[in-house]
Amino acid sequence: MIQGGWLHNCYNQNRWEVDGLIASANSNPEGVKRVNFGNEVLLRGELDIDHLIGYIREVKRAVKQPVSYADVWSMYMKYPQLIREVDFLTIHILPYWEDEPIAMQNAPEHLEKIVKQLEDESRGIAPGKPILIGESGWPGAGRQRGKAIPGVVNEAGFIRSLIQVAQKHGFDYNIVEAFNQPWKSNLEGVVGANWGLFSVDRQPVFPLTGKVMENPDWIKHFFEATALFLVIAAVYFKKLQAFSALRLILFLFLAQFFSACLISLAHFQWYTSYSVWQRGYAVLITAANALLGGLLIQRNFDVLSDRPDAPGLAGWLRSVYQLFIVLALYKTFGLAVDGRYLSFPVEQFMIPAAGIIGLIVCSGIVRRTLTTQLFSLDRLTGGDEDSRHGRLVAYILCLAIAALILGETRAFMEGRDFIQAHPGISAGLPVALSYTLYNRQLLEWLACLFILSVPFWFCCADRQSLSQPR
Repeated sequence: MIQGGWLHNCYNQNRWEVDGLIASANSNPEGVKRVNFGNEVLLRGELDIDHLIGYIREVKRAVKQPVSYADVWSMYMKYPQLIREVDFLTIHILPYWEDEPIAMQNAPEHLEKIVKQLEDESRGIAPGKPILIGESGWPGAGRQRGKAIPGVVNEAGFIRSLIQVAQKHGFDYNIVEAFNQPWKSNLEGVVGANWGLFSVDRQPVFPLTGKVMENPDWIKHFFEATALFLVIAAVYFKKLQAFSALRLILFLFLAQFFSACLISLAHFQWYTSYSVWQRGYAVLITAANALLGGLLIQRNFDVLSDRPDAPGLAGWLRSVYQLFIVLALYKTFGLAVDGRYLSFPVEQFMIPAAGIIGLIVCSGIVRRTLTTQLFSLDRLTGGDEDSRHGRLVAYILCLAIAALILGETRAFMEGRDFIQAHPGISAGLPVALSYTLYNRQLLEWLACLFILSVPFWFCCADRQSLSQPR
């Protein structure tokens, strides 16, 4: 095994760690073959290079095993004196976490390129020193970063490529990680908890050979969604017989779509919840979507069947949508300010966003025209409340869109390696913005925010035009 030890900015705890590391390595010479400590302490900025080298020298004098320090590969390029101090170089190559994220398809080339760079750098300082890829892997779930897209298929593709590259060049490597680590969700969100070859239940996340599916349980989820759809269809069966073919197809399509979104949300939220409060939130957000979906189905039915507006239903729809608006703004604020470990909550807002589109389409079919008055939240929900502050909500949502684009772009431009590669705003801004706008998850979330804002742009429309009979 490789004996590890943790270092940070507390001298007393570092002293305890180093003494324990030395004692363990010396007490177990047959089991401990190498010593590797100080994991990414330079990257975190918790220790300077001189103090770190002091610890390395102390441990080397006290143990017989080869000694190394582990950090991201760029730290060995930034501090080449480390190459002289360690017995072997331990580097972390995590294409997903690069300051300029690497697409999975380009990750094998990236691995070879980095190892070649480090070999060239060390050749002039301490030639022949072995290189250990201490950490390398790919997340199976979580938020997208630029061109780096988490997912089971991409994780499998990267791990298979890593093994092939390592065998081709004779690299020594560690795969991060053996098992998904749910405790990391408190530090690194969903993406931090899903790097394992095995799930928390000790089941393989994907096979090392053969076909890989992003969601191997998709058939089960499909039947669950279909069962929910059939329940909805059964409830409205007699009432739907008077519908024309177009109205019937539209109603059934919306019912099936809402059912699929709800089942997908429930499974995804539960799978990516790792604590009591996270699972409590998963239950609440699923229940909120179920409530809104039921209200939307009833409202769509009323519109398509030319029923008079129901003030009670309108009030419920308005209230639930207002709650989702507040939640959307809260989540967007977090993503814009410090969203490195926060996932884009697209699944949680598919029903609210699709519900607005569905109401607009249903109203347009009934009226056989689409006018701006139909887009009003009051008209869509069937209420008659004068929404004088609706335009303000629309402005805030659109401001949130701009803030998120700015925050995501700024996060790229603040990366140390990014600054070195693209010094200056004129050089860095276009590149950072391209990474931001490549992010499919981010674009989907921006689309959700925009759709949610649409009804509020028209809340101040002329009340007389809205009250005209159909």
